[in-house]
Amino acid sequence: MTAAARGARVRELPAGTLLATTVIGSYAVPEWLGQLKNDYCQRRISKSYLDEIHEMAIKAAILDQERAGIDIVSDGELRRDNDIDYLLARIPGVEIPQRAKADYFDYYEARVAHPLPEPADMGVGLGLAADYGFTRQLTDMPVKVSITGPFSLSRRIRNMAYADPADLVRALARLLNAEARELARAGARLLQIDEPFLAGYPEDIALAIEAINIVTDVPDVHWTLHVCYGNRYARPLWAGHYDFLFPAVKDTAVDRLALEFARKGDEDLRLLVPGVSGRARGRNPFGNGQPRICRARNHRAGGEEKRRCRRRHRREDRPGGVARAGRGPDPAGAAVRGPREAVGQPRLRPAARAA
Repeated sequence: MTAAARGARVRELPAGTLLATTVIGSYAVPEWLGQLKNDYCQRRISKSYLDEIHEMAIKAAILDQERAGIDIVSDGELRRDNDIDYLLARIPGVEIPQRAKADYFDYYEARVAHPLPEPADMGVGLGLAADYGFTRQLTDMPVKVSITGPFSLSRRIRNMAYADPADLVRALARLLNAEARELARAGARLLQIDEPFLAGYPEDIALAIEAINIVTDVPDVHWTLHVCYGNRYARPLWAGHYDFLFPAVKDTAVDRLALEFARKGDEDLRLLVPGVSGRARGRNPFGNGQPRICRARNHRAGGEEKRRCRRRHRREDRPGGVARAGRGPDPAGAAVRGPREAVGQPRLRPAARAA
């Protein structure tokens, strides 16, 4: 009898798992992969060649996560040139006059001159289901797919079609909902919606939540909402705090929140666990059946900050410390590394920083 192929027998999370671990989605891109992406952007190599490189990198990322003991894996978003362009380039009706760029990390100059098509008028999807299918065959672990949210996508589009900019956000949300449904038909059950630009526009939280609920209207899918303050060039894009999220975020149809604390410190933990002071233990402010809280660690920091992060992780791994993302040491020689998020209802210690 031959062994079952990888991906043919998907493991479920053990019953009663309190603190499942996963990745936010975006792995740190190795220098050699970044250079090859730039070569493609500048038309030095073919798309088929770059696709082969991406597949090799994704295989390494999956192995890295499995060896580290991560519960929910992803492809590390290693096919994506940045958090926006991978989807903008695939959305019908979004015009990108110049697709060559000096650095894969740069944003396209995108515009919408006419109303976007409705999902029923789209011939094909955005390709995320195919990305999921490739990852699914590589592992028996649960697989998560990230989708950049409609609000953030709209911030990088020059709107020439809608009198009300909110209508562009809603149109994008309907197209992303169609893609999420395609992912569900392909077997994806763990999806994440990323809104990295939301922190820069806190006054638009009501519109963003309306659009998030359009995207997440998909049966039999568990959703995570990721909000952060950015990490472009290893520094925050926005100033401020997560106050604007609460209590409005409780109106979202998501199961979990994935909030970044790597650049913010632990001050905003008061928003998640009211009454934390001294040695007090916090409780889940949402109650049963409401979103659970995620705590993210970002390992793209450099220099002294990275060393402080390592020391803090070692302290937290001692008995009684905050649960660490990953159950074992980082594998030696892992080819690709990235940020990890701890998902669930962690017991928070005010004395420990969320790194």
